[in-house]
Amino acid sequence: MRRQLLLLLALPVLAACTTVMPGRATPGTEIEQRGPAGVVPAGLERFYGQALGWEDCTPYATTGSTKSAFSNKSNIECARVEVPLDYAKPTDRTIKIGLLRQRATSSDQRIGSLLVNPGGPGGSGMAAAASMAKDVGRSDLGARFDFVGFDPRGVGASEPSVRCLTDPERDADRLDLDVDTSPEGIAQTEAENKAYADKCAERNGPEFLENVGTRDVVRDLDVLRSALGDAKLSFIGYSYGTRIGSEYAEAFPANVRALVLDGAVDPTQSEADSLVAQGAGFQKAFTAFSTWCAARKDCALGTDPAQANKAFRDLTLPLIQKPIDVEGRKLSYTDAITGAIQAMYSEQLWSPLNAGLAELRNNRASTLMLLADTYYDRDEQGKYSSITDAFTAIKCVDDPRQTDKAVLADIARKYKEAAPFLDDGNPPAAALDPCAYWPVPPTATPHTPKADGVPPILVVSTTGDPATPYEAGVNLAKALAGGLVTFQGNQHTVYLQGNRCVDTAGTDYLINLKLPPAGTTCS
Repeated sequence: MRRQLLLLLALPVLAACTTVMPGRATPGTEIEQRGPAGVVPAGLERFYGQALGWEDCTPYATTGSTKSAFSNKSNIECARVEVPLDYAKPTDRTIKIGLLRQRATSSDQRIGSLLVNPGGPGGSGMAAAASMAKDVGRSDLGARFDFVGFDPRGVGASEPSVRCLTDPERDADRLDLDVDTSPEGIAQTEAENKAYADKCAERNGPEFLENVGTRDVVRDLDVLRSALGDAKLSFIGYSYGTRIGSEYAEAFPANVRALVLDGAVDPTQSEADSLVAQGAGFQKAFTAFSTWCAARKDCALGTDPAQANKAFRDLTLPLIQKPIDVEGRKLSYTDAITGAIQAMYSEQLWSPLNAGLAELRNNRASTLMLLADTYYDRDEQGKYSSITDAFTAIKCVDDPRQTDKAVLADIARKYKEAAPFLDDGNPPAAALDPCAYWPVPPTATPHTPKADGVPPILVVSTTGDPATPYEAGVNLAKALAGGLVTFQGNQHTVYLQGNRCVDTAGTDYLINLKLPPAGTTCS
């Protein structure tokens, strides 16, 4: 399968107080009611004011990696929040949103809840919060806020989650290269993409797929705000999470307290322009990697950065004809490319990538397979999270679909030109992707956000970000009339990842609602 590489009638409610209800729903569950808080839309009162049952997080794990992250941690607790599947029909079917919380360590100085989303779309906010909890808990941020990760609808521990392929089907899909751009190859790819869309419809239902996009995640986020007892939302959104944040600001500007949006998705870009810009971003990151590598005696790409594109292709293109055995599996060309792209997200992965490329020379590929498995969120037992299927399902309703093959071929050509290290040598393809066959229509279009009356928000953008180029953050900050922190580095997102300058600016903003000075730059 070919993939693409990202006005309510409201009732005022008095500020909420916390009530811990007597009794327990099940052993080990604490029933807590903090909502309703702030503004509650008419007809949704039971959702905004619902009690939450907090319990051990272990049963919420859906993969081996989340099982490890959620178990044996006394400082986190989990719950699910009930929301309407379709907000136009709130009395009909409901679904559940998974939450993971680490309580503020200074209860007498507690500001409220701070929700976090790691992006994707399809990334687990619960897993992200669990991985960040220890460091956040030792910080001023953890002292003042309950730190809360949520799995958006269709993702991870939320019920139901989007599932289109079984684990064995996903393994098989990774071996299906779809690099043949002859008419026969295109026809085969399109048949596979249609079959994938059909499986998604059959296994999830059109009604669920229609309501899984960002439009509805934003509505869920407002329910979470109230159920957690906050009159105003404090939120950190990374990557695609910046789209959740900016669309929340549009839909509920009066309900915003503070938003940190790091690694911005440009809300004005078409899907085509976004793909080409991302290709250029990955090429920029690869060029930085190859320059770093060339200074090492063990560089798998040689000592001349100008030859790095060719050297990379020379190592990876043979995998099209002959994948490499890796402990009973096979590393495909697609997996090698995916592993390399995964390494572009952080300089910390450059050494593993160099080691993986060196392995290819000796017909070994365990490191690249591990990098690719990380990208797809496949655990050691061969179980995948919902991220890949959720990514497709969300993108197919978030963005207008493209069915003009001439336009698709032009996009493919521009992408190859923007990212020559990823050029497989075949003519630009014009295959329709799964969204062209999706059973429900899109529910959103790219546009400049308009959030009149929203408080100042803070955007963080990295000069060498491969996935969400720097200018996207500049554009988002301008559109929302917010502040901007520039980070000079080569990675995807940076806040709360150890850079003192960025962390100080973001934390001071979230706690004190004070934007850093204009032109703030960190390195």
